[in-house]
Amino acid sequence: MGKPPTQVLVVDDEEDLELLVRQKFRRRIREGDLKFLFAHNGKEALEVLEENPEVYLVLSDINMPVMDGLTMLGQLADSEQDVQAVIVSAYGDMKNIRIAMNRGAFDFLTKPIDFNDLEATIEKGIKHVQALQTALETRDRLVAVKQELEMARDVQMSFQPDALTANEHHDVKAVIIPAREVGGDLYDFFFIDESRIGLVIADVSGKGVPAALFTTVTRALLRAVASKDYSTPGDCLTMVNELLCESNPSCIFITLFFGVLDLRTGELSYSNAGHNPPRVLRTDSRIEVVPKTGNIVLGIQPDHAYHNNRIQLMPGDTLFLYTDGITEAENSKCEEFTESRLDARLAEIAGASSERVITDVVDAVQEFVGEALQSDDITCVAARFLAPVPS
Repeated sequence: MGKPPTQVLVVDDEEDLELLVRQKFRRRIREGDLKFLFAHNGKEALEVLEENPEVYLVLSDINMPVMDGLTMLGQLADSEQDVQAVIVSAYGDMKNIRIAMNRGAFDFLTKPIDFNDLEATIEKGIKHVQALQTALETRDRLVAVKQELEMARDVQMSFQPDALTANEHHDVKAVIIPAREVGGDLYDFFFIDESRIGLVIADVSGKGVPAALFTTVTRALLRAVASKDYSTPGDCLTMVNELLCESNPSCIFITLFFGVLDLRTGELSYSNAGHNPPRVLRTDSRIEVVPKTGNIVLGIQPDHAYHNNRIQLMPGDTLFLYTDGITEAENSKCEEFTESRLDARLAEIAGASSERVITDVVDAVQEFVGEALQSDDITCVAARFLAPVPS
């Protein structure tokens, strides 16, 4: 079944124009390429358009009884119909032609009508309408995609953990600011048992929906492994890596830091899968880089045994986890925020609450970036050890 004919509405009070148009375009009408509808004034034209919403091209005279072409154009402009108009007027009537163009007409013809010029104008009008329809269809698809992405973002953000209520032993806060509707960063924190908190930050390769799905899967796997058979952070990452590698045809990988803070002692055992080294804010304003553990990223190489390390937090110390969306944030001069700027900022707020640490760092990054477009997700976690939990 072929495509339906392009419908053109001709609006003119001259009775013989209908006959001339049908005669000129008889072959294309017969072949089903064009279909013409006719009205004798603007009022009739509006009624025809209401009954035939598939008409997108109107050829209209200006001077007509009951309702002239300019009035009709004004009403079309106020309506929701996507109709393109070609106006017809006497040669030299430029004032009305200019008014018509201002009211939305995209082209004009002069009387007496040259039918070769009319055919060329109709062809131009059809192409113009087709281009507009394509643009509208593309816009509608983009709107639908945007709505789906916004829903995906809401779902993704709903997976972020509820805040841990601060008490005399710990104070944990986190933030994620996606660069797009859905992001490729994740953070997580959860109790492994009554005295140990799991702390996670990660950054997946790529952006958009695939990255968001990969982070969601990774979070779920890590939580399941850590809660079911926890031994060390390295053992957990070894198992998560095996599961990710089993089904990863797109070769997406993820950098991830997983630490376990023992609230009885302040000891942090951890394993770092290729992620940015966290910082420790000591109470005397020293900033220490958490040593790496010599591990590769997750999701690429199976059978990799992930190593562990340990550091000691003292009461009042804060562990700061972050993604490269902070250190690699660029300003309008393509300058990066850098680790040195991060460390300098952290040194100024050592001993502050976790919420203030998070807020001050994000504010410093955004102030540095200024009006430049955010190119990557900004994510960080601050976990402050306040006092040991009684054994």
